[in-house]
Amino acid sequence: MVAEKDYYNILGVAKNATPDVIKKQYRKLAMQFHPDQNKEDKQAEEKFKGINEAYAVLSDPKKRKQYDTFG
Repeated sequence: MVAEKDYYNILGVAKNATPDVIKKQYRKLAMQFHPDQNKEDKQAEEKFKGINEAYAVLSDPKKRKQYDTFG
């Protein structure tokens, strides 16, 4: 069984966060964990991928609604 990813937890925002809050937090984390900032850190690279995945879902109203409904 695959573990559920909590995109809100990954970005560190509340479930009722506005798109602006989500975008701001995404940018902050993306800068912090970007591979160019952490050249030798594989964990930072994996975290960066997770942050991008979470933002891709939560920034799209249709995908976010589907995620909120079905997980």
